[in-house]
Amino acid sequence: MAVRLPRPHRFDVYAGLAGLLGGLLIWGVGLATRPASDPITLFDGRWPILLPLAVTAGCETLRRTLPRTALLIGWLALTLDTMTQGNLVTVVMFTDLVYAAVVYGPPATARRVPWIAGLITVAATVVAVAVWQVPEALLVGVVIGLVAFMPAATGWIVRNHRDAAEAARLRAEQTALLAEMDRAQAVGAERARMARELHDMVANHLSAIAIHSTAALSLDDPKTSQDALTVIRENSVEGLSEMRRLIGILRDSSGDLEPAAAPTLDGLGTLVEGARTNGLDVTLDADHGPLHAPVELAAYRIVQESLTNALKHAGPGRVTVTLAQRDGALTVAVTSPFGDRDGPRAPGSGAGLVGMRERTALLGGTFEAGPEGSPDGKIWAVRATLPVTEGDPA
Repeated sequence: MAVRLPRPHRFDVYAGLAGLLGGLLIWGVGLATRPASDPITLFDGRWPILLPLAVTAGCETLRRTLPRTALLIGWLALTLDTMTQGNLVTVVMFTDLVYAAVVYGPPATARRVPWIAGLITVAATVVAVAVWQVPEALLVGVVIGLVAFMPAATGWIVRNHRDAAEAARLRAEQTALLAEMDRAQAVGAERARMARELHDMVANHLSAIAIHSTAALSLDDPKTSQDALTVIRENSVEGLSEMRRLIGILRDSSGDLEPAAAPTLDGLGTLVEGARTNGLDVTLDADHGPLHAPVELAAYRIVQESLTNALKHAGPGRVTVTLAQRDGALTVAVTSPFGDRDGPRAPGSGAGLVGMRERTALLGGTFEAGPEGSPDGKIWAVRATLPVTEGDPA
C-alpha cells in the first residue's frame, strides 16, 4: 500500500523556491563561505555547492508537514556543504529548519532539539579550544551557536507563546460555553418557576369558574345560577388581579416594582375558606412552628394545588388538609374522596402533580400522590415531606 505524503504548505514551497533562487544568485556571482584552499574543503570547484543547496531548499518545502525529516536531511546536507566551498543560503535555510522543527514538530522533538543544539555548541567550543589553543577558536562555538542553538531557542520561545495563546483561547471558549450553559439552565429554571407560579395562582380560580359556569348552564334553578355566578365573579376578579400582578412583574425591566410577598402558611385559612366557597367540604389541621420562606411557600402551593385538584376531580365527601412538623421535617397531607363527581368537572393537564413534585425535589424532600384505601372508602392522597432547615427563619 502506497504511503501518501502530506501536501506541503504554500508558504513553505515559496520559501524553498526563494532559497534556491537566492543560493543560485550567490553561486552565480562566485561568492562562497570558504576559499578553495581551506583544509576542510574536500570537493573542489563550484559545482558541488549546488547539491546541498538543492537538498536544503527541498527540505524547506517540508518544514511544517515533516519537520523532523526535513531537519535530519537538512543536517546531512549542511554536513556535505561544509565539505565544499559552501553557500551562505544553505546555512540560512538550515537555521530555519531547526526553528521549524521546534515550532511545528512533536512536543518531544521541541524539547530535545534545543538541548542537543546546546550540547553540540558547547562540545564544539571545547574541542576547538583544546585543539587549536587560541582565542579565535571560540568563534567556532559562536558560529555553531548562531546556526543551531539560537534558532532552536527562538523556536522554543515562539512555541511556548503559541501554546499559551492556544490554551488561553480554549479556556475562553470553555468559559463562554459554561456561561452559556449556566445562562440556559438559569433561563430554564426561571421558566419552570414561572410556570409553577402561574399554574398555582390561576388554576384554582379557572377551575372554579369552569365548574360553576357548567353548573349554572346545566341547572334550571335561579338560586343555584345566582350562587354560581357569584362564585364565578369572585374567582374571575381574584384571578385577574393575580394575572395583572404577574404580568406587571414580568414587564418591569427596571426592577423598580416591589416583589410581591410570597404566600405563607398563615394564609391557609383564607385558602381553605375559598375552597369551601367553591363547594368543597374542607377541614384543616395545622401544627407547625416558624418555618423558612421556601418551605412555607412550597407547603402553601402544595395545599393550594391539591385543593384545586380536589375541586376538579374529587367525589363527594370531606377533604382533609393536615400539616405536622416533627423530626426535622414538615409533613403535608391532603386527602379527598376518590371517585366520579356528581356534578360537572374541569379538565386537568397533569402539570399540577409535576409542579408539586418539582417543588418538593428542590427542597430535597419526598413526594407521592395516588389512590389509597381508608375506613371511609377509597381516597386520593397527596403526601409531601419537606426538610426543615435548622435555625431561625429569616
